[in-house]
Amino acid sequence: MNPELRSWKEPHRLVLIAIGIGIILLAAYSMRWDWLPRYSGRLIEGVGTTIWLLFITSVMGFVAAIGLGLAQAAGPFWLAAPARAFCTVIRGTPLLLQLWLLYYGLGSLFAQYPEIRESWAWTYLRSAWPYGVLALTLSFAGYEGEVMRGAFAGVPRGELEAGRAYGMSPFTMFRRIWLPRAIHRALPTLTGETVLQLKATPLVATITVVDVYAIISRVRQDTYLTYEPLLLLALIYVILTGILTLAFRWVESRVPVKG
Repeated sequence: MNPELRSWKEPHRLVLIAIGIGIILLAAYSMRWDWLPRYSGRLIEGVGTTIWLLFITSVMGFVAAIGLGLAQAAGPFWLAAPARAFCTVIRGTPLLLQLWLLYYGLGSLFAQYPEIRESWAWTYLRSAWPYGVLALTLSFAGYEGEVMRGAFAGVPRGELEAGRAYGMSPFTMFRRIWLPRAIHRALPTLTGETVLQLKATPLVATITVVDVYAIISRVRQDTYLTYEPLLLLALIYVILTGILTLAFRWVESRVPVKG
């Protein structure tokens, strides 16, 4: 029998599964769900917004993290020092504070200049979502940049020396050896950071971005229900987290490792 399948048949896992099914059945039959069809369309749109925010900010943040990690691991002082300072500030301040500073601070600053208000960019700069995307991207880059610093520094020097011995240029060696090996080392941590990024997306609702959390908040205001919308929200995030975890495990299983 497959080891993973066998692990699911362990007694404590079976008990937890039974408890989970019991909670779902109890919630389904003893709570009010008559509001669900009325809000199903908006909930689907909210989930789509959450997934879009997660994808775009994680991808852009990871690209920025590669540069931040490389600058700290092998860059000159004039690159390493700002990269280290950026990661320290991002990791040392709450994401909600960063989000509000960008939206209420930077957004208000842009509004003071007629040149900006009369330009094509004002259509986007007066909206909330660019600031939400920027804040989540910078946050992901700050945390994952420190991870990539350790991943770059942890690649065995012998592998890099072997690349030089084969006559590889610095860019070719970075593209074929250093970067893939660093990403491989960072994959387990990247999984956790992406899940945390998913859990951070509800903060954008505080600046009027309509994600799934904002829809659930609207449901609570309209129906005066507390537990049912929150339980549905928890289930949505559990499902999304499970999909993310399985996807990253699949990616890890496809990456060749040394025997």
